[in-house]
Amino acid sequence: MQDDDRYRTVAAPAEAACRERSSKFLAWIYPVRSEEEIRGHLDALRKRFFDATHHCYAWRLGPRGEAFRANDDGEPSGTAGKPILGQLLSNDITDCLVVVVRYFGGTKLGVPGLIAAYREAAAAAIEAAQIVERTVDRVVTVDFPYVAMNDIMRVVKEEQPRIEAQEFDNLCTLRLAIRESRAEGLVVRLRKAGGSIRE
Repeated sequence: MQDDDRYRTVAAPAEAACRERSSKFLAWIYPVRSEEEIRGHLDALRKRFFDATHHCYAWRLGPRGEAFRANDDGEPSGTAGKPILGQLLSNDITDCLVVVVRYFGGTKLGVPGLIAAYREAAAAAIEAAQIVERTVDRVVTVDFPYVAMNDIMRVVKEEQPRIEAQEFDNLCTLRLAIRESRAEGLVVRLRKAGGSIRE
């Protein structure tokens, strides 16, 4: 990862399917921001594929992937969730959930076979997705008197934060999002221009 305030994730959900001997593996990848969202996707897939043998998954959350989980859903320990998580790690992506649904076809694959099949299914889903780079943003709220409007707006124009909300009255407020590495510079300039900062 080149910068501390950049990370890689997927732009949109994608899916893939693989066969291993007579077992069928269906794989999905979703961009996610919370455990609540993850549960929603898992519940939906469990309902849709209620007759599948296993719903194994792994996820990572946070710009550094600091929160993560892997689940084997009844497969031998370490044969499903771990290889799926391994694909998220080796592709250096986060804020993602990968689910692999298995329909058992009657032939046991053994531990090495299972690991390879889950790894391959997860890799296929990731490959089908568009990987994008995002920045870690900080949200800065600035309050300023109407008379400081021109100076504040000049700073905004030059620093180019994303304006998330604005309110212009006797006291004006802007809610701005800017890349973490540039946030400090923005705050300093807004204060000089007459703004008071809430974070």
